[in-house]
Amino acid sequence: MFKRRGIMLILSSPSGAGKTSISRTIMQQDDNIKLSVSVTTRPKRANEVDGVDYHFRSVDDFKHLVERGEMLEWAEVHGNYYGTPKAQIQDQLEAGTDVLFDIDYQGALQLYENCADDIVGIFVLPPSIKELKHRLERRADDNAEVINRRLKTARKELKAWEKYDYIIVNNDLGESCKTVSEIISAARIHSSRQADLPQFIKGLQEELESIIE
Repeated sequence: MFKRRGIMLILSSPSGAGKTSISRTIMQQDDNIKLSVSVTTRPKRANEVDGVDYHFRSVDDFKHLVERGEMLEWAEVHGNYYGTPKAQIQDQLEAGTDVLFDIDYQGALQLYENCADDIVGIFVLPPSIKELKHRLERRADDNAEVINRRLKTARKELKAWEKYDYIIVNNDLGESCKTVSEIISAARIHSSRQADLPQFIKGLQEELESIIE
């Protein structure tokens, strides 16, 4: 019933733990959640669309954006740069739109430093490292060398779990998505995000005083 500021929903995990699958499911179920479209220097894959999946830019262009202070966060991941355009996110939050970030822990920690009041952070864990490796191999997107690099990166990623607000173990995709939905529902009604709540409370207080003898 109140005008609401949007939330920045962060989903992070070691590569292969399932954050992207959860993100896709949540967005299919909830029209008010929009995916943050990151800027990246990595090559565009055949099935990707510039401006929809990512904003694909050269390394020089990316560095210019950083120098001009136009990135809310940025990081180098697996040899490529990724970042979040600042103006785009602020406009969405002010309009009451919830923005989902499917990003690694480096970007998440920067967002926590810059926008902590707007963030709901969820770290997704695999049920085991054996299962994580199996999921990476099953995707068939990467060769053995890349998979090994992703597993090495997981060492650092797992150390960051304490920075997040919520931790879930993605053993079952359906249950994980249900848990994330419940977290979102609670975050939306948090008093700090109800823009008109102070005025409403003041009105109740004034009305109360007017009828008390």
